[in-house]
Amino acid sequence: MMTFRTVFPNERAACSITHEKRLMLMGSCFAEHIGNRLVERKFACNVNPFGIVYNPASIANALLRLCAGEPLYKETDLFDNQGLWHSWDHHGDFSKPNISETLVGINGAFLQAANDLKQADILFLTLGTAELFYLLESNRVVANNHKMPAALFGQKRLNVAEISTQLDRAFKKIQEINQNLEIILTVSPVRHLRNGIVENQRSKATLLLACAELCANLPNTHYFPAYELLLDDLRDYRFYADDMVHPNETAVEYIWQYFSAHYFPEATRALNRDIEKILAAARHRPFNPATPEHSAFAQQQQAAIERLKQHHPDLNFEAEIRYFDSF
Repeated sequence: MMTFRTVFPNERAACSITHEKRLMLMGSCFAEHIGNRLVERKFACNVNPFGIVYNPASIANALLRLCAGEPLYKETDLFDNQGLWHSWDHHGDFSKPNISETLVGINGAFLQAANDLKQADILFLTLGTAELFYLLESNRVVANNHKMPAALFGQKRLNVAEISTQLDRAFKKIQEINQNLEIILTVSPVRHLRNGIVENQRSKATLLLACAELCANLPNTHYFPAYELLLDDLRDYRFYADDMVHPNETAVEYIWQYFSAHYFPEATRALNRDIEKILAAARHRPFNPATPEHSAFAQQQQAAIERLKQHHPDLNFEAEIRYFDSF
């Protein structure tokens, strides 16, 4: 039979992911696509404690700061723009109208992540672009421009050596506090077209080469082919969202299925299927919840949760239990 696409072969990964392991995910929005699916299936995850971060230099700086566990952010680290207080190191999700509220969110996430990094089994990093912006006045790399005037910034593309050196330094610092950590690198399939198609491809190529160098030179460092799955396996605009930049839900689900087969042992995949059944039941909104039939349905789901928790007591079903208790 003829096939009209290149199917990417899937082999079991050198490291495995189970519900007993603790994970941290950082990087572009694609890290959140994977992270949200892991969190939904009750894995112990810390996802993007600085918010979405695209460039490797900002990711490396964030990791180094987490390794040190200090310093906490201060009011002088923030700036006001369009009625919100922002940090150059953080995504706009942390920006609030009140400076104290912004600091509480930033420092709370920072302290939690610094502790989680020491205990993590897996660190999953998604690199979005080799392009970065820096403040012309101070040469400081910024993770997000926060809609500030373009005249404040310079722009450059990191080369392979710069990316490898900065992430290598961060990884070695992490290993000083967490020797058994497994690191998974991936390149985001999201297209960064602000500078044009050619520049996006050069940026992605730089990231791919840097990942290859890091995996070749550092122990316990691996590569996951998210970029290749969309660009070389699916390879069709019908797998993009309407903006033709981000992968659509079908593409993300396809990559998630590959991720599952690559990293999850069969027992973990079976547990995920059981969890997914409960999640699907919790998403169901009955036409008339006040019927004996729906009450019985809710009781069945409560019993299913109890059976799972007998074997996996650390799984957190509090939200689902509250929902089914309401009937």
